[in-house]
Amino acid sequence: MQLHLKLLLLAGMYTAGCNSSPSQQQAADTTNAPVSVETVETSNGSTFKKQGTLAFVSKSGADTLRKIDIQLAQTDQQREDGLMYRRSMTDEQGMLFIFPDLEERSFWMKNTYISLDIIYIDDKMEIVSVQKYATPLSEQSLPSFKKAQYVLEVNGGFVDKYHIAYGDKIAYIKD
Repeated sequence: MQLHLKLLLLAGMYTAGCNSSPSQQQAADTTNAPVSVETVETSNGSTFKKQGTLAFVSKSGADTLRKIDIQLAQTDQQREDGLMYRRSMTDEQGMLFIFPDLEERSFWMKNTYISLDIIYIDDKMEIVSVQKYATPLSEQSLPSFKKAQYVLEVNGGFVDKYHIAYGDKIAYIKD
C-alpha cells in the first residue's frame, strides 16, 4: 500500500479512536492487531525543540494575552517541513516561520496530523489573517489574503480559546 494511503488510513483510525467511548476503545484494542507507524525525521525533528518565547499582545498594547514556547522555521528546508509528521503539540507550544520578505503566503496541511490555527503576521508584528482549525492531511491551500512575513502555527482552536484577533501583535525572543 502506498505511504499516503497508509497515512490516511491511520488518520481515520486515530480520529475514530478519539470519538469513541472508553469501553469502545477497550473493545477495539482487544480485536485489532497492532499498527506500526513509520516515524519520519525532518529537518525540524519529530519532537518540539524550544528555541524561543512568543507573547501575544492585545491591540491596545496594554495586555499580554498569552505566552508560548516556539520552535523556529528559518531556512527553506525548515519552512518546508514545518510541523509535518508531528503527532501532538501542547497549547504552550507553536512554530514560528520567519521569511526574509513580506508577501502573500499560503500553507497546506500535507503530512500534518494535528489540526492547526495558522496565524499570518506582517512585518510590524501585527496579526493580519488567521486560518482556523486547518484540516489535518489536507492539501487545500490556506492563503493569508494579505502580505505576511511571519506565520505562526498553533493547535487548532487556540485563537478562539485565548481570544487572539486581527490587529493583535506578537513579540518574540530567541533563546
